[in-house]
Formats: sequence, C-alpha cells, structure tokens
Amino acid sequence: MANILVVDDEMGIRELLSEILGDEGHAIQLAENAQQAREARAAGAPDLVLLDIWMPDTDGVTLLKEWQRDGLLTMPVIMMSGHATIDTAVEATRIGALNFLEKPIALQKLLKAVQQGLTRAQETARAPAAAPRPVAPAPVEESSHLVPSFGGSAPQQMMVRPGIAAPVQAEGHGYNLSFDLPLREARDAFERMYFEHHLGREGGSMTRVAEKTGLERTHLYRKLKQLGVEPGKLAKKNL
Repeated sequence: MANILVVDDEMGIRELLSEILGDEGHAIQLAENAQQAREARAAGAPDLVLLDIWMPDTDGVTLLKEWQRDGLLTMPVIMMSGHATIDTAVEATRIGALNFLEKPIALQKLLKAVQQGLTRAQETARAPAAAPRPVAPAPVEESSHLVPSFGGSAPQQMMVRPGIAAPVQAEGHGYNLSFDLPLREARDAFERMYFEHHLGREGGSMTRVAEKTGLERTHLYRKLKQLGVEPGKLAKKNL
C-alpha cells in the first residue's frame, strides 16, 4: 500500500481517482488546489503525487517548481491535464515530473504510470546516496536535441543545423521539420509526422495506434481530424 496525493480542482476527477486507486489498496489524500497540496506536502512526503496542471489558484507547473526549488521534490510526480500543450509537458518533465497523463485518462495507462512511479520511488529509496557518474555524450557533428517521449521510451535524437530543416529519422523514413516555423505550426507538423508514422506501421488500425500512443480512440479521432491525417489513405499507401 502506498500513500498517494491527488491534486485536482475538479471534484469528479478527485473522487474517481480516489476510488480507482483505493480499490488498488492505496491510501489516498485529496487536495483541490495548490495551497492544500502545499499543506499536505508539509505534513510529510507522500509516496506519489498526481498533480493537475490547470488549477485556479496556482498551476501545477508552478507548484512543481516551488517544490523543486525548496528541495521538496523528493517523491515521483505525475502531471495530468486535458488542455496542456507539448511544451507544457516538456517543461514539467524538465523540472522533475516523472510522467504526463492526458485527460481523459485511460484506466490501464493510469495504473501503469502509478506502478512505474512507485517502483521509481522504491529504487530511489534503496539507491546509495552517491553522486551519479557523468556519462559522456556520443560525439556528433551538429548540435543535438532530444524529443521526450511520455510513454516511458527513450527519447529520439534529431540532428539540427541552425536555420535549416532538421531531418527526423523514423525507421528509415526521413521527415523534414523546419525550426524556422512558428511554434504552433512546428508542433502540428511534428504531431502529424508522429501519427502518420504509427498509422503506417499499424496498417491504419486505429485500435493498435491508440494502444501505441496511449490515447483514447475518441480523442485519437479528434486529433487526427484536427491535423488533417486520413488513416484510410495511409493504410492503402502501405499495402
């Protein structure tokens, strides 16, 4: 049994997560805003925190920064949001969040993320208090950027030359993504390539792509429609 703090301003979300995680045998603390979360953390570090990003008093990323600044980020934190952008998720993981869950949260993905977080907490508790040995990066001719993957897999490396398109390699298929594009257009272009890649690999199967990307099918359909991606055409193209 673990002590899990759930921070979300929506009562329905708090009650649902409390019921699900309670059925798994965990002890649940609830906080409806950042101030209540601060008070809960001051009373003692939970084993895991599920933290909503958009809250009325202080947003979750700001609270995460506070804990990191004050040395209170000693437990795994999983961020949650139904409206966050990729940039927000990247910032949260950079600060120290372990994972990011997009609402509506699939039950299987929630339980998997919680288990990973608790496993990480146990490993950290058992690890000796020694500074990690630095690992020298592999030499590259150009500067490299890492694209985080929120499903727990290793990040991909993109070779970037300032001012020109950056080729993103995906299993032998080259895509060009220009970093001169406005942020929103660059993000949409990346997401379009990401979903086209998975749709091509899975033969256009929405079920398998939903499993691969961790999205609910309804959310996946909306996202593809928004990006102008047509699964049927991709499936025929790869026949």
